[in-house]
This record gives sequence, structure tokens and C-alpha cells, in this order.
Amino acid sequence: QRPAAALFHLGGDGVDAAQPLPILQRLKQETWERPQADEYVVRPPRGLSSPAKPDLLKSAELDHLVIAAAKLEQGVQWCESVLGVTPEPGGKHAFVGTHNRLLSIASPAFPRAYLEVIAIDPDAPAPPRPRWFDLDTRGRDAAPGLVHFVARTADVRGLRAALAAIDHDPGEPRAASRDTAQGTLRWTITLREDGRMLCAGALPTLIEWQDAHPSDMLPASSVSLLTFEATGLPNHVATALGLPGVVMHEGQGAALRASLQTPRGIITIQSTDRNRT
Repeated sequence: QRPAAALFHLGGDGVDAAQPLPILQRLKQETWERPQADEYVVRPPRGLSSPAKPDLLKSAELDHLVIAAAKLEQGVQWCESVLGVTPEPGGKHAFVGTHNRLLSIASPAFPRAYLEVIAIDPDAPAPPRPRWFDLDTRGRDAAPGLVHFVARTADVRGLRAALAAIDHDPGEPRAASRDTAQGTLRWTITLREDGRMLCAGALPTLIEWQDAHPSDMLPASSVSLLTFEATGLPNHVATALGLPGVVMHEGQGAALRASLQTPRGIITIQSTDRNRT
């Protein structure tokens, strides 16, 4: 007898939607295994596959965390005092007047994740549009801290359109690039005209990398991302994003919370109430 709240996992590569099998016929053909008291694993017989999951459920994954600082040097000092490491040199984003430093925080759960420390570049001319990540609205005395995260996707325009259709538009996709010692990084990123972060930073900026990824150029570090939580996203928005490994809550609380293994032990950082608007 199966328990009332059984959890079903379907194996296989996907059913031909043009010739679906009646559900009762398919269930009669399936082989049931019961590895645990509260879980069933369904393995279709040879020649029968299960329905593929919607593409949107796999459309994005965590790319990097954003630490904003009034001055880049202050962001570096924050990394050294809080995380116990010094971030690697980054570069400049001329089209928005910012510069950054980077740190690999890759882990088994987030294998290509990195941390970006970002600040307004004092040597760059003021851009014709608001800078990203609400940098223009941060006070000069604001302490460095976690403000946002960026999600990687293979179809930035498609996912942006899906989010815009449910009233959570992360912004227009824009091509960008940055030169590094190892070569040029090229990507397409969503940018809102007003520079705001929605849902207090819990709705990620979307990015689609071309060819190289920053994690390919960063040395391994002694910091790794253990867990990441985003709070304040409606459930249907969280479902559209996918974001495997990210714990998403619909309620109240700090919009972002990350736990990292560091030379100083396990450190938890979170966004502040000032991000909520």
C-alpha cells in the first residue's frame, strides 16, 4: 500500500508528446521500487520515457554574489576582515562607470560561483544612465555588504520575457565586455533603466556569458559558498527562475543570506533592511 503523500521521481529522457500513453496504461507498465518508507522511485520499462520537465525550471542558476562598497578599497578590506582573504584583481565597466574585484567561492553545490566586490569608479565619467545594483543611491558612508546576486542562463532574452510577463522585469538585455589579462570577457546582462533592484535584490539580474566565464580565470580560494537564500520572491517567480540549490522564501526577512566556509570558519552574511523599498 502506497503512503498518501508519496513523492514520485520519473526516470528517462522525455515522452513523445505527439503520441502520449494513457496514464493508466503507462502506470501498469511501470516498475515500482520503494527505497524509503516515504518515497517511491518510478522507473519506466525499456522503451518508455517520462515527460521532460519544463525548460523554465532549469533556466537559471546562481552565477555570483554582489558586494557593494562606497570605495573599492573598502570592499577589499571587508573581504580581508570578514572572509579572511584578499579578492583578485578585476577590471572596469566603462559603460556604467564601475570597477570590481573578484573571488572564487565555488563549491559542490555552486561549482562556478564567485563573489564580486563592486564600487563606483572615481576615474570614470558619469554614465548617461543610473549605475547598476542601486550604486547611485548608496550613501558615501555605507558599509560594504551583500546587496544582490546574478543568475546565469543560456537564454537571457527568453527568461527576461518570461519574467516580464509575470510583472517582474529584470531589465533590457545589453551586450557588454571587459578586457582581462587572460582575454576578453563578453556577456549579455539585464539592466533596468532606473538602475533599481526589484524585491530588495532578491530578483536576480540575469546574465548570459559568451565563451569564457570569470570562474575559468580565477584561482581557487579558501572560501566556498555553502548555502544561499533569497526571500521575498512570489512562488510563481521563483518557479520560473529555477535556481537549483538556492532556497527561496516568499515571506519577510533579509532578502539575501549566504553561508560561506572561510579561513575564519563558517561565516553568514546577509543584506540589510535598506535594500527593501
